[in-house]
Amino acid sequence: MASSTSAPRKVVIIGGGFAGLECARKLANDERFEVTLIDRTNHHLFQPLLYQVATASLAAPDIARSIRQILENARNVTVLMDQVKSISPEEKTVSGASGSTYHFDYLLLAAGAKTGFFGNDHWEDNSLGLKSLSDAQDIRRKILSNLERAELTTDYAEREKLMTIAIVGGGPTGVELAGACADLIHRSLKSNFRRIDTSKLRLILIENSPKILEHYDADQSDYAKSRLTTLGVEVWNGMMVTDVLPGKLEFKDGSHLNSRAIIWAAGIAASPLTKHLGVETDRAGRIKPNLDLSIPGNPNIFVAGDLTNMRDKDDQFVPGVAPAATQMGAHIAKLLKEELRLETTKFADRKHDLRPLFKYTDKGMMAIIGKNHAIVKAGSIKLHGFIAWIAWLLIHILFLIGFRNKLSVLLGWAYSYIVNKPEARIIVHPPAFDSINPVLKSVDQSRPQSS
Repeated sequence: MASSTSAPRKVVIIGGGFAGLECARKLANDERFEVTLIDRTNHHLFQPLLYQVATASLAAPDIARSIRQILENARNVTVLMDQVKSISPEEKTVSGASGSTYHFDYLLLAAGAKTGFFGNDHWEDNSLGLKSLSDAQDIRRKILSNLERAELTTDYAEREKLMTIAIVGGGPTGVELAGACADLIHRSLKSNFRRIDTSKLRLILIENSPKILEHYDADQSDYAKSRLTTLGVEVWNGMMVTDVLPGKLEFKDGSHLNSRAIIWAAGIAASPLTKHLGVETDRAGRIKPNLDLSIPGNPNIFVAGDLTNMRDKDDQFVPGVAPAATQMGAHIAKLLKEELRLETTKFADRKHDLRPLFKYTDKGMMAIIGKNHAIVKAGSIKLHGFIAWIAWLLIHILFLIGFRNKLSVLLGWAYSYIVNKPEARIIVHPPAFDSINPVLKSVDQSRPQSS
């Protein structure tokens, strides 16, 4: 054990997500480490439930908790809200937008990912991603505001655009969002409007691949597609987006789709901070770390979570999911503790060679497809339907951080399940309505025409 009089090692953690938070928690109250956790927000976010905030099933505080509150009893951990602008591996410093400089002995970069557009970053201007609370609130605001606009306008072409939601990306995020949107619009809001019929709203899930949920088995993918279709979702497979314009998607086959709500769930891009580390990255900006999670050429800098593209020590692919990030954060904390222990032994000169290698324990995959239906894949276990939905619910409650969050979400789900009317439907900062210029000649004229 290191001497109690030796200076503690400075550990800087960038990112308060699953990896960064778990590492800080595992190092908490170990006086051998002086930990500084830096995040551009003041909260830890449970990203797997973001789509429920976007579709008004949950409120933002239900899936977020103050990082300071989580770590309030960790005496050796300082939490700072700052935007990291640069990293100098040579000088072992991190610079923040606040003008502060943070020195480190060890650095964990776990800053997460943002929505990726496959090199077409200008598409971001005409679509909505889903990676943060503000993204989720923007989607909710857009969907609800478009329905309000549709209720106002007498221009039926404009109403059709307002009542079309396009979700690009048939992975878990796109599928879960589509199912939740269908429940919200076709069930919960069906009796809320007088001039529009929400059952006429088009909800379209667009996927370039031949099937949705590519990483699931074929029968599970087919089940998900069938279930979405039952909910009223149009699933378009084999449709490659070539451009995202204001209110319009263009496809490779020359066709197009008009929509006032385009949601992009088709890809991710790593935090641009990976470019500061001086190592090779893939097209999405991710790093292939060493098997101990350190970056090539620098054993004191680690990456974790969505910033990695790797296979573990057993050659198992490590997906960008919350359990993997949590395991990475715990692994790095364990490694640092063991390394300090080795420094006081005859193996001090070999401490880097003796580092434990990361092994990912696969907890399985699951996706919810509207109310009462989900799919689960965990090893040889495959579930679908109501039992899978119950398993999904219990596991997500288990992983939520903080008693208040778990209780709030559980009560919110119970209420929504019984009354089928989500309460988080308030539009904060609604957009201007000047562009509609409605001419409401009469209530009858603006009612939907019978088919």
